[in-house]
Amino acid sequence: MNTFAGLKPSLIWKYFYEITCIPRPSKQEQLISNYLVKFAHNHNLSWKKDKAGNVVIRKPSRPGYQFKETLVLQSHMDMVCEKDPDSTVDFTREPIPAYIDGDWVRAKGTTLGADNGIGVAAQLALLADNTLNHGRIECLFTIDEESGMTGAKNISPRMISGSILINLDSEDEGELFIGCAGGMDTVARFLVDILPCEKNTRAFSLNISGLQGGHSGDDINKGRGNALKIVAELLYPLHKDHNIQLAQFSGGNLRNAIPRDAQVLVITPASAFDSLQNNLKSRINTMLKALAKDEPQLRIDVTAESLPSGQLSSEQSGQLLETIHLCPNGVIEMSTSMPGLVQTSTNLASIRMQGNTVVMATSQRSSNDSSKQLLAQQVQAVFEKAGAQVTHSDPYPGWEPDPNSEIVRIASNAYENLFGNPPMVKAIHAGLECGLLLQKFPGLDIVSFGPTIRGAHSPAERLEIASVEKFWKFLIRVVEAIPDRK
Repeated sequence: MNTFAGLKPSLIWKYFYEITCIPRPSKQEQLISNYLVKFAHNHNLSWKKDKAGNVVIRKPSRPGYQFKETLVLQSHMDMVCEKDPDSTVDFTREPIPAYIDGDWVRAKGTTLGADNGIGVAAQLALLADNTLNHGRIECLFTIDEESGMTGAKNISPRMISGSILINLDSEDEGELFIGCAGGMDTVARFLVDILPCEKNTRAFSLNISGLQGGHSGDDINKGRGNALKIVAELLYPLHKDHNIQLAQFSGGNLRNAIPRDAQVLVITPASAFDSLQNNLKSRINTMLKALAKDEPQLRIDVTAESLPSGQLSSEQSGQLLETIHLCPNGVIEMSTSMPGLVQTSTNLASIRMQGNTVVMATSQRSSNDSSKQLLAQQVQAVFEKAGAQVTHSDPYPGWEPDPNSEIVRIASNAYENLFGNPPMVKAIHAGLECGLLLQKFPGLDIVSFGPTIRGAHSPAERLEIASVEKFWKFLIRVVEAIPDRK
């Protein structure tokens, strides 16, 4: 049963529902790819798939409009798979449990995948609608945007031929995006010694939960708590006086999501246990008060536990806590050319203990390439001071605004003619594939827009129903306003 039956426009909601039923984690896009190819066959449209896994579906111009410029519409197949601790959804096998909640569409305990499933749905609706007056259309669906942009990085140069590209991966209706940040990941691996627990020691768990999390680009300037930093802020000042030793540490999940939860198993001498508990309780109360406005659902639980089979030494435990404490996190620099825009930021994203290795992942973003590289080097220096082995991912470029963009002018005029007010034209701190596509296809004229999505990359993700109809009307108007070839 179509959860969204009755919502308008029906065509885009039909395809969005079908997409929510298809598992599509990053790097596991085969099912959604098969769905797209089947769609092309069912609508007698030509398609192509490159070695990277990207898919393009081509629709010829409507008779009488063959002289228009070829238009590329682009979105990504994959989604961020985040869920609440009590959710049992298996993202590799099960549909997204989507539902209507008043003016919004949400998912029960998981990410919704409107980022970027609603963009994919809009492309399919355009391909299926034979009433529109349009030139040749190429709908490009990329893989793995959320965990490395490997689809855009490795796209075949023969996948698209159009000179105008509309990216459908933005999340604020009424806004046109004309630039974005570039990014890279910095990952540290710490080799640790697992020692037997000493006699006369006690254990307790420290659990952080209830944080909002969110997109490490869009939400990095909103005062959201970082679960990993909270652990370090609570324990680092106490570790020397109370001989704290860590036995387990995990938190966060994806490099592009602000970590919402963390779990730590702490060992301390029995003689110091009560004192540590009292001091920790005081620090927790202070932390809860400090974050009450921005994180009203934050929970910090301390629970007595049985002693585990092994632990880190006091020295290595202190070193790990100090590294987390010193690691840069959040907004580093604001833009001087676009008021309110974050220029440079970093996200301490996840920590995992895997045997005798602790893996710490971070991501850096900036619209200035040298600032991005410098920040990654600063993060690397903090990790290397603690003896970690550090690696960087291949960076992806930002997308520089083009003040002379014809498609931005066309889209601005179309929006104002439709709705009576001009759209906001701005850049975004999140990473879009536009910079990579511009690098691969020099000369592309690009704009990005979409309906309103809130809470992306977290189980709070929601899609505003009314904005989808406005987005669809606007998209149609822009598609029909594409100019003739010069």
